[in-house]
Amino acid sequence: MGDVRADIREFLSSRRARITPDQAGLPAYGGNRRVPGLRREEVAMLAGVSVDYYVRLERGDLAGASESVLDSLARTLQLDDAEREYLFDLARAAGPAPRRASKPKASVRPAVLQVLEAFGDAPAWVRNGRHDILAANRMARALYSPVFDDPRRPVNTTRFAYLNPAAREFWRDYDQITHDAAAMLRLEAGRNPHDPGLITLVGELSTQSELFRERWASRDVKFHRSGRKRLHHPVVGDLDLDYESMDLPSEPGLVLNVYTAPAGSPSSDALALLASWAATNAEALGEADAAVPPRARGGT
Repeated sequence: MGDVRADIREFLSSRRARITPDQAGLPAYGGNRRVPGLRREEVAMLAGVSVDYYVRLERGDLAGASESVLDSLARTLQLDDAEREYLFDLARAAGPAPRRASKPKASVRPAVLQVLEAFGDAPAWVRNGRHDILAANRMARALYSPVFDDPRRPVNTTRFAYLNPAAREFWRDYDQITHDAAAMLRLEAGRNPHDPGLITLVGELSTQSELFRERWASRDVKFHRSGRKRLHHPVVGDLDLDYESMDLPSEPGLVLNVYTAPAGSPSSDALALLASWAATNAEALGEADAAVPPRARGGT
């Protein structure tokens, strides 16, 4: 992180390398190709820019590139929505007046804490862009108890995934989880390339996890909006949960995550069992509740 030109160079070249001439609709001529994907000349032709200009872009000079040029590049390289956003973020970061880094919040307002408690038996929590869990209701602390049990602070799901051996058992789709976590951090790095906390986290993971280094080097980016998480909880066993991630308009940079299960499903029964376990272990899960005003917990 911090070297925007290198990020641009590696991102554009890696996206170019994955597109074959056939996928781009170009005629396949005989002979050996020295590059795994499109040549720079082919990208330039398809994007409607000169070869010299595209070479300059791929060398990291996105400053001043117009929106139409960026759109054309995104289409030519067949970028998905997350990759397109990342490209535009890199272009902004490369400009003459980079955006001032927004400092991720370290806490949430009492009203947001009340919203978390209002979800009742649905695990819900709020995180920032570098995956620090800032607040969670009792069910979220119960569901993610292995994550909260990690002594490192702040509680961070990506750090747990890569550095705690318990993560491999907790997430049944561990390979997908680690891929997505690194891709989400890469997307956040495009938005806030100079965030000191994010730089520290990426440095920590890079020095301690070879798997993270591999995932980070892929330059993949990904949104985290909705889907299915398959967990193995140490108390209630396997759960297949649907999640929704929602940006909080009143708290820029913060995301609300909520997990649910279809009514009558085995996972719904497991959540009910988890709720019972959480109620009888309230003291052990009290760290999150302590951050919630008594009125939000239904107290006096």
